[in-house]
Amino acid sequence: MLSLSEVCKSYQEPDGSRLPILDVPELSVAAGEQVVLRGRSGCGKTTLLNCIAGLTSVDSGRIEIKGHDVVKLPEAARDRFRAKFIGFVFQTFNLLPAFSALENVLLGMTFTDQRADPQRAAELLKMVGLSHRLTHKPRALSVGEQQRVAVARALANKPVLLLADEPTANVDPAHQQQIIDLLRDACRQEGVAMLLVTHADEVANQFERIEYLEQVNRAAGVA
Repeated sequence: MLSLSEVCKSYQEPDGSRLPILDVPELSVAAGEQVVLRGRSGCGKTTLLNCIAGLTSVDSGRIEIKGHDVVKLPEAARDRFRAKFIGFVFQTFNLLPAFSALENVLLGMTFTDQRADPQRAAELLKMVGLSHRLTHKPRALSVGEQQRVAVARALANKPVLLLADEPTANVDPAHQQQIIDLLRDACRQEGVAMLLVTHADEVANQFERIEYLEQVNRAAGVA
C-alpha cells in the first residue's frame, strides 16, 4: 500500500553545500499494517513523514501510495491526494481555536471534492469518546481531549494511511496509553494502515513491527 524506493532529501547549507537528510533505499507498509518508526533526534523521522504526506518535496525517488507516485504530483495535486488518502496526527494537534470539536473534524472534510458529512464527524468523535464535547472549542478541552479530536479529524476522509508524529509527546503521561489504544483501535476499525513515530519504549514495544531509521536511512549518520 505504501512503498518507498530510493528516496533522497537534502537541504542547502549557508555555504551552498547540500546536507543529506534522507537516503532511504526501501520502506513499505502493507494495507492495514501498524508500524512504529524510531530513531534518535535529527535522523529524519519527521522529515520522512512530511515527505510521505507530500508536505515536503524530495530530491529524488518514489513514494507510492495505492499505486500513485506522490513525488510526481504537482503541489496542488499532492494537496488533494493527501486530503483524500492520508490522515496526519501532529504532536501539536493543530486544531483551530475558533472552531468546535465537531467543526474541526468537519473542516478536515472540506479539502476534498466530497461533501462534509456531519453524521460521520459526530460518529468519529463518539468513537474517540467525545460525543459529549461536540460543541466545545479547544480551549475548553483537556490536552488529551484535543489529541482525540485530532485523531477523529485525521480519519475524517476515510484515509488509507495514517501518519502519527510523536502523538503522545504533549499528552500527560497518565493519558498516553489511552491515545495509543485509541489510535490503534480506530485504525483497526477503519482498516487504515499506520506509521507512527515515537521515542517512547513503552509505546514502541506494543507494536509487532518496529523500524529504526538509522538502519532504514543511509543518511542518518550525517543528518
